[in-house]
Amino acid sequence: MTSEMLTFKAVRTLPERCRVCYTCVRECPAKAIRIIDGQATVLHERCIGCGNCVRVCSQGAKVVVDSIEQVRELLAGPRPAAAIVAPSFPAEFGEEDYRKFVGRVRALGFARVCEVAFGADLVAAAYRELLAAGGPPQIATSCPAIVLYVEKYYPQLLDALAPIVSPMVAAARALRKLSGEDLRIVFIGPCTSKKIEGVDDKIPQEIDAVLTFRELRTFWAEAGLDQAEIGPSDFDPPHGRLGALFPLHGGMLQAADIREDLIAREVVTSSGSGFTTAISEFASGGLDTRILEILACDGCIMGAGMQTTLPPFRRRVLIGNYVRDRMRERAEAEWREAFDRCRDLDLSRTYTDLDQRIEPPESEEITAILRRMGKLEPSDELNCGACGYPTCREHAVAIHKGLAESEMCLPYTIDRLNETVVELARSHGELASAQEALMQSERLASMGQLAAGIAHEVNNPLGVVLMYAHILLDELEEDNRQRQDARLIVEQAERCKKIVSGLLHFSRQNKVLREPADIRELAEKARAAVLQPEGVEIEIVHEPAESASRLDRDQILQVLTNLLSNAVAAMPEGGKITIRTGGDNERVFFSVADTGVGVPPENRVRIFDPFFTTKQIGKGTGLGLAISYGIVKMHRGEIAMESNSDPAAGPTGSTFTVTLPRREKDVR
Repeated sequence: MTSEMLTFKAVRTLPERCRVCYTCVRECPAKAIRIIDGQATVLHERCIGCGNCVRVCSQGAKVVVDSIEQVRELLAGPRPAAAIVAPSFPAEFGEEDYRKFVGRVRALGFARVCEVAFGADLVAAAYRELLAAGGPPQIATSCPAIVLYVEKYYPQLLDALAPIVSPMVAAARALRKLSGEDLRIVFIGPCTSKKIEGVDDKIPQEIDAVLTFRELRTFWAEAGLDQAEIGPSDFDPPHGRLGALFPLHGGMLQAADIREDLIAREVVTSSGSGFTTAISEFASGGLDTRILEILACDGCIMGAGMQTTLPPFRRRVLIGNYVRDRMRERAEAEWREAFDRCRDLDLSRTYTDLDQRIEPPESEEITAILRRMGKLEPSDELNCGACGYPTCREHAVAIHKGLAESEMCLPYTIDRLNETVVELARSHGELASAQEALMQSERLASMGQLAAGIAHEVNNPLGVVLMYAHILLDELEEDNRQRQDARLIVEQAERCKKIVSGLLHFSRQNKVLREPADIRELAEKARAAVLQPEGVEIEIVHEPAESASRLDRDQILQVLTNLLSNAVAAMPEGGKITIRTGGDNERVFFSVADTGVGVPPENRVRIFDPFFTTKQIGKGTGLGLAISYGIVKMHRGEIAMESNSDPAAGPTGSTFTVTLPRREKDVR
């Protein structure tokens, strides 16, 4: 096994650009991309260098290994360097005279600039002889990505790989034979897989470096040659002929003068994304053919190492025009002489078992993985392909192999996202409630301090006013006009005393004295403590539940009394009040519901604010609900209100519900 080929990093991912779209996974024929923590990572031991991931990544997250510095070092070395250019170059640079292209390549410092097309001519002849010799079916090996795919995923077909080198290697061998020089050779072409072929120890020291056309443009720009006026130059011999058609689908057949006969089926051609299916059918014996001529791209003119944006048909036209014009200009005799000199050139090669197959998991394991993604039934397997795999089962197999993650499944991720949104909404509601409670507690704490100060400062002078008002009231006769004024002073002073008393009580709500209490008994006492006007009905409903708990009896009774008093005040025309008690193992609750006027929406957010009241002046202090809120919170409980003040929306009225921990250990 060739360790260098398995570890060579032809393509890598830029994590900062990867957007987890799974397009590269979908387009990778070798499934050589693993998703780890949402990042697409190329598995170099599985990669065939086809460059599909580079071609389809709109974010530029996949980049090919840069060989420019390596070529610079070769050019600066003591041995002469030759550039051999792939026959697809007109598709990239053919909008200008090819001689300008050759001139700029030579200006980089290359001693020779030659055409790989001549090597393709030699390879075409070798395939013609292979076909004429008969023998078992063969897979053409001009495309290095196809060779790697077979070596890694169909090693049982190694003997079916045609034992013929690629045009790149053939051109390198021919150039060294014809020149007799010890050359360093750099291949320039459209193919990213050539970078892996260049380090294959089965063809050692054939190619010293590989540049893509995209890299060549960068090299020119860095050298200041991209726009420079460089003198035109022709390719050095040997020149190619029909081998220049190799980058086109079926070009090898025309160069070899082999006819693709649909009846005889001696040769079958395929290119592009369908090559995996063609190889699979070949392996199963489904292709009755002598030679399977196949390219991983839609022709080399569509290689991932190209930068041009020209449409495919225009690229084909440029290749055809170049081949036609060069065959007119160049003498066939010169080509024939070079070709004859290379007839005895060794164009053979062998292949390596680089098996990367992974044993498929048991059916039960796949079922378990699918269930984890919520695919409980076959109908749940949508096979939408959003994960990059054609079916849900193939995705599950990839997960088992460690190549994929469950989160790549879009429906599964959407379901989890919906659950998260619901959870966040719930958490947000709890957070908002907690924030509101904190703000209310801060307000209550501030008001408590203020209340204590006010009560202390006002109580004494208020007592003096009240005492002298009573003295005046006692001394004045019943028919004295001033007696009515004195009575008003007493009434208002008593009201002030009541407010001060409420302030003192409010300021002292800082401690809970828990003791055994029965919530049902407290409800009965609250009803007895509240004046029940005519026309007001008070009903108590006890739900079946354990009523014993540990509470501060006096404080909870005060809460019940405040709620009942407010309910009575909300029904000036009469109505029904329902007190309901209940609970579970950890909580007790009581609610007070009335059929009164309800609380308008604009007042609901302020209902627990100290001194906020909707009652008439002199009828309330606005401290009852604030005190109740403070008591409930000190018990680590919750108090909530539901209310409707719009008769058009249904029955009016309000319901206050208080939920309390049954015991101190139930506080959460």
